[in-house]
Amino acid sequence: MKLDFEYGNGMMSAELPDTTDVFIPGETVLDPPYIPEDQIVEKTRESLRNPMGMKPLAELAHKGSTAVIIIPDIVKGGCQPTSHRKTAIRLIVDELYEAGVEKKDILLLFSNGLHPRTTVKEAKQILGEELFNEFYWSHQITSHDSEDYEHLVDLGCTKRGDRVLMNKYVFDCDIPILIGHTQGNPYGGYSGGYKHCATGITHWRSIASHHVPDVMHRADFTPVSGHSLMRTKFDEIGMLMEEKMGHPFFCCDAVLDTYSRQIEVNSGYAAVMQPKSWAMANKRTYVPFAEKKYDVMVFGMPQNFHYGDGMGTNPIQLMQALSAQVIRHKRVMSDHCVIICSSICNGYFHDERWPYLRELYEMFQHDYMNVLPDMNRYGEYFATNEEYIRKYRFANAFHPFHGFSMMSCGHIAEMDTSAIYIVGAQEPGIARGMGLKTRATFEEALEDAKKKYVGDNPNILALPKTFKLSAVHLCMKDDDLSGV
Repeated sequence: MKLDFEYGNGMMSAELPDTTDVFIPGETVLDPPYIPEDQIVEKTRESLRNPMGMKPLAELAHKGSTAVIIIPDIVKGGCQPTSHRKTAIRLIVDELYEAGVEKKDILLLFSNGLHPRTTVKEAKQILGEELFNEFYWSHQITSHDSEDYEHLVDLGCTKRGDRVLMNKYVFDCDIPILIGHTQGNPYGGYSGGYKHCATGITHWRSIASHHVPDVMHRADFTPVSGHSLMRTKFDEIGMLMEEKMGHPFFCCDAVLDTYSRQIEVNSGYAAVMQPKSWAMANKRTYVPFAEKKYDVMVFGMPQNFHYGDGMGTNPIQLMQALSAQVIRHKRVMSDHCVIICSSICNGYFHDERWPYLRELYEMFQHDYMNVLPDMNRYGEYFATNEEYIRKYRFANAFHPFHGFSMMSCGHIAEMDTSAIYIVGAQEPGIARGMGLKTRATFEEALEDAKKKYVGDNPNILALPKTFKLSAVHLCMKDDDLSGV
């Protein structure tokens, strides 16, 4: 069969055996029904007014109350006119107004964590013209700055000993409101809930307690689940924030489908709301699809996706993207599984967005760097580099510690596959420098894998559109999913 896979800014064709199984999120297995557009406002308002485990905003808020609405950045969640962010924020603001809260006492805060701080263009795209104009011109829209120590609060440590620093605007306000997306994520199962505050409004030292090899290379991290140590740490960090603030977050999370449309909206206290939200999300995300384990997994990588232009060409980001597929799909991979992935791999690092990754990559080629975790000892060295920090704060770059979470993740693909082939690399040495094999075409890579790893008749899984659509976590048809 002939299939097309993402490649740079276009596509690359592959001729694969007719026995190849193909999975496309939302198409091969349908998502649960999404809320019709004309019902989204009603369903969201109903959720907000009937929160789980806490009082509604109408009872929490009054004249003189201050509120911070914490909003996910551009990476996920959709920006369509009826997106969860646009819908929920509008309704929340109106609920606050009705309760007597004055406009001057409301702040919209983008929770970018170590991601680039949200640009004006992105803010307008996420919020829509109405909300943007309502709050931007009065300087009531800002973006978390994890290096602005005047606006951070040190909460000490969790009982486990994990350091927690959080955004001071959020800590000081009367009503902290988390807008979340319960959407499949290789880091701990889902976005939203306590993951949102534990990663989005903290500091690199907090994130260094969970986005590191000691946590990400454990057996409970791959395949993905909601019970990993990482997920446990998210909950512990979020709950410590609530303890120190003296009140819980008010959460409004939407379970999203393949196209970021709302399947269900849940609001309230995260400890109560999160399990309810996951029950529906599990039906969409953990898909009991496979009848056999796969020896070869085939997909393509565009140049521009989740984290921005260059993710599919920057070698460390490329490794993270490869590993994300392993984390999601490990349940259906054989013990000797091989990945074949197209990437233009043309030397484009996008140094403005990731100013430190070229240096990281070069260091990996020297001084006894045999595997990616060998780089981990340089985490603090990079995370405290003043020039890289300035670029994060003022030039829309990723924070330098973010690269270390990418490397920790990137090693998982090496841990859990027999080989990884990059096909179509224009500068193949960059892929080879990450320990990857290179071939010109999918067909050449498959023939080589047959000779060396998987035999003449491998079970092949093709994943077209895997980086274009919101992914799922593939499972065997007979997997017990009661504990995911």
